[in-house]
Amino acid sequence: MRRRKRLPSQLAADLGVSHATVSRWLSDQDVPNIRSCRRLAEYSGVPLEKVLFVVGHLPRVAETGPAQWPEFREYARQKYSTELDEDLITMIEDLIERRRRKKYGSKDS
Repeated sequence: MRRRKRLPSQLAADLGVSHATVSRWLSDQDVPNIRSCRRLAEYSGVPLEKVLFVVGHLPRVAETGPAQWPEFREYARQKYSTELDEDLITMIEDLIERRRRKKYGSKDS
């Protein structure tokens, strides 16, 4: 949003959801539903399966504890250099981190 100089209300309009919905996502009060995940995937160019996994709709296979996650920002820059801007990468990173904290109960993960 920052890179595109978009406000949450503008992102909401881009995605076809309410401003309140985006606010709940950003404040960790809610996660995107399947339809919103599809819109986020289309908007960002990230595969739908990855978006669904990040927000918790798809379980990890053979979960054994906190995994060593690759640095998402570098991966996203390499893999999706034209599709993702810095704000979307930051938003996805934030969702990943929130999911980790929720899953493993740690505030410092």
